[in-house]
Amino acid sequence: MLRRRPARRTVGLCDPQINAACAPAGDWPSDGCLRLLSFNIQVGISTQRYHHYLTRSWQHLLPHAGRASNLQRIGNMLGDFDLVALQEVDGGSLRSGYVNQVEHLAHLGAFPYWYQQLNRNLGRFAQHSNGVLSRLRPTLLEDHPLPGPAGRGAILVRLGEGAEAIVVVMMHLALGARTRTRQLAYIRELIGDYRHQVLMGDMNTHASDLLEHSPLRDLGLLAPQIEATFPSWQPQRCLDHILLSSGLQLERCEVLSHAISDHLPVAMQIRLPSSLCRPPTPMLIEP
Repeated sequence: MLRRRPARRTVGLCDPQINAACAPAGDWPSDGCLRLLSFNIQVGISTQRYHHYLTRSWQHLLPHAGRASNLQRIGNMLGDFDLVALQEVDGGSLRSGYVNQVEHLAHLGAFPYWYQQLNRNLGRFAQHSNGVLSRLRPTLLEDHPLPGPAGRGAILVRLGEGAEAIVVVMMHLALGARTRTRQLAYIRELIGDYRHQVLMGDMNTHASDLLEHSPLRDLGLLAPQIEATFPSWQPQRCLDHILLSSGLQLERCEVLSHAISDHLPVAMQIRLPSSLCRPPTPMLIEP
């Protein structure tokens, strides 16, 4: 039985795409740990100074030779992770050379499962998306448009079944505080029935705002990361996060010094509840 979803939103219950070049994974990680990564890749644009936002702005509209090498660098980094949340990804348009960057990174990182969430469809000119890459087959995957102006979304992934299941929500939140509060209230309702919760993504605000002044404040979430993530060449603000519920055991957390995008990636390793360290059951699909 599917749990109740927030009302008045269009929610998609989805199957992840299968990477045919990579054999589907079987068991959970043998060491009982789950390795997480969240990365705003800025559609493969390398931004290393503030003036690049102006001088390289054309790369948001047109293809450029360096994008493929930047994606290769990102792909080389992904091999150490089990579950990856991607923001500012192109789903296959003129600017990306009609390459679905989520699918491409799934191949580069040898991930058996991937999913692209299209949030703003500008046809052949841009396919603004979020993405998820996974070595584990989710038991549930949902595509959620977020409240506010069109163009923001969240992907809900459930790992495992029953009371010990982990819910992971991957998101790219709005810049405005008022809209962001509405979006977090929606996400709060999505995850409230789960004991184990992970929130990942570019949240466009600091951890103190999320934990103390947002609709998430009553969940008791932890924000282990302390390093800034933006801008990547001189980090001053911590905008990218992986938040955990208190029942999940943290093994390691760090901001990686990979200045490929204008954001730095956030990496975390957590220990899985012992009851989940077995193969997950097939996904629930509505008739």
